[in-house]
Amino acid sequence: MPELNEIIRIASRGDGVTADGRHVAGAAPGDIVDAEGGLVDKGPHHAEPQCRHYGLCGGCQLQHADDIAYRVFLGERIRYALAQQGVDAPLMEEPHLSPSGTRRRASLRAQKRQGRVTIGFNEGESHRLIDLAECPVLLPELFALVKPLRGLLAQLMPDRSAAGVTLTRCDQGVDLMIGPLQADDLAAMEALTGFARRHGLARLSVDRGYGAELAYMEDAPTVTLGGMPVALPPGAFLQATEDGEQALVAAVDLATAGARRIADLFSGLGTFALPLASRAQVFAADGAGSAIEALASAARRAGRPLVTKHRDLFRAPLDAAELNRFDAVVLDPPRAGARAQAEMLARSTVRQVAMVSCNPNSFARDAKTLAEGGYRLMRLWPVGQFRWSVHVELVASFER
Repeated sequence: MPELNEIIRIASRGDGVTADGRHVAGAAPGDIVDAEGGLVDKGPHHAEPQCRHYGLCGGCQLQHADDIAYRVFLGERIRYALAQQGVDAPLMEEPHLSPSGTRRRASLRAQKRQGRVTIGFNEGESHRLIDLAECPVLLPELFALVKPLRGLLAQLMPDRSAAGVTLTRCDQGVDLMIGPLQADDLAAMEALTGFARRHGLARLSVDRGYGAELAYMEDAPTVTLGGMPVALPPGAFLQATEDGEQALVAAVDLATAGARRIADLFSGLGTFALPLASRAQVFAADGAGSAIEALASAARRAGRPLVTKHRDLFRAPLDAAELNRFDAVVLDPPRAGARAQAEMLARSTVRQVAMVSCNPNSFARDAKTLAEGGYRLMRLWPVGQFRWSVHVELVASFER
């Protein structure tokens, strides 16, 4: 009788894992596999993938797992990262999952070969490009632009070239940025503006290699944060889904409850700063000058008690004396984490810290720094806003 094994968990890259440690691609907890990793029997948590590209496209790794298994994966991914740093995991809330078809921002690749333009995501662990025929993750209005974009770029891109395509749903419609693209003659500009008008774009920007340049704008794009419209600079960071953003904001609000003076570090456009400013005095800092300028302008219009600072928090983190002016600090760094700022926080007397992270590994490293400085990790909110991917987001509450 052939040797059979049950899949007991999902590994960090989406593979199913057997009790003896073998990794099996496309397997979910409860699946039965043979010695070669072939699927013998589907378990109760095996789901049918919703996309024809699944298994090739690197955008999703977990369409074969149901929501129960997906939620368990999100929690275990965080627990494992903390355990590697010797930090005990606290109470963990039920992971929040953003629905399919809600992703409002996507960075795609386009390439032209022998006159044909391909647009999509890379294959998993490969530079080969999947030409998207469907995408159950994206907002339908974003995916609807993929086919007409192939026609536009077939006119504008030289053969054997590649470009990035960034689509963002803003308050006024779709904001599109393409680059690098040398569209500098009259015919190219007419093609771009004609495309933007036909498809009702809010804005179209082109990067010729020196940063985004405006090619068309019907109405200055904004994104509503904390009930306030904030100018959206081309390429500015925005949470992937509005649903996921709301879950993160709600968790940060709970993690900073009662604080009257709050510092929002790596604030970006004000995802957390603007809602918090409705009940507290907020200081917001970030290294992206265009984002801080947009946030400052929105706060002035709203009359909210918010002070902004353009500051590189990697090279010049707030020191302990600066931090001690605040009751709570919100940290929302990029994937690399906030090593230098966490070290300064560990020396401070700040009572509450809400850390928002998109990387469990760098989060766990910074959590260890805070724990060594006297903070206790009190509560965790996992958020899966990159539906069916192994990308994990979270909010963590620390207290002294």
